[in-house]
Amino acid sequence: MNFNELHKHNHPLLICNVWDASSAKAAEAAGFQAIGTSSGAIASMLGYEDGEEIDFKEVLYLVERILKSVKLPLSVDLEAGYSRNPAQIADHIEQLSKLGVVGVNLEDSLVNGKRTLLEAKEFASILADVSALLGKNKIYTFINVRTDPFLLGHPEALSESTKRASLYEEAGADGLFVPCIVKETDIRALIGATKLPVNVMCMPGLANFSDLKLWGVKRISMGNFAFNKQSTFLEGLLTQIIGQSSFAPIFEN
Repeated sequence: MNFNELHKHNHPLLICNVWDASSAKAAEAAGFQAIGTSSGAIASMLGYEDGEEIDFKEVLYLVERILKSVKLPLSVDLEAGYSRNPAQIADHIEQLSKLGVVGVNLEDSLVNGKRTLLEAKEFASILADVSALLGKNKIYTFINVRTDPFLLGHPEALSESTKRASLYEEAGADGLFVPCIVKETDIRALIGATKLPVNVMCMPGLANFSDLKLWGVKRISMGNFAFNKQSTFLEGLLTQIIGQSSFAPIFEN
């Protein structure tokens, strides 16, 4: 079954967000159907701030190591494309596709000191050009477009997300990712306003998977929260080792 079909089931596709080969292997062992990289987790792991500080060659290297470690379909968080040039963004997606990547996330905000939304029609135009170039080169990769009004606390987050969903659907998006949307009324309204499969993200207060299924959600992802949880656990463990002058905490249940 191809990656696109996994977004058409009655139950949502649960994506495990990973940051290296080890986390990808853990996801495969746990029984996930698909994995996706987390740019935030990868940035933290490598000592960068999130927001395209990583060189794209480093992204390619990590992706290649993950793909060689597991058999799960992999989607890559491409942030805003690691370029503002549609031809370069399309080339980045083509390079990932040739490695075996089945999907990418592209987001409509940029980090330049702080994260800000791109103008909706400007981003839609870039997306349309990218989609056309990929089609011309016969590259099919599931483009999950991330729109950030909820993440950035936009005063009209729902209406702004709905407007952008329409523009991005017309421009060639395959899916719509809306981080930080959690309310049932907002989720149902957004799903009712677009034909695109809607992706929500792990957040405090987000409903369980059964409820999300009933509301029509087609994809659920984790962001960098699993990575953060692991990092917090490790810091606590190492603090205990120092405090106890012993390695006993490593072996405690």
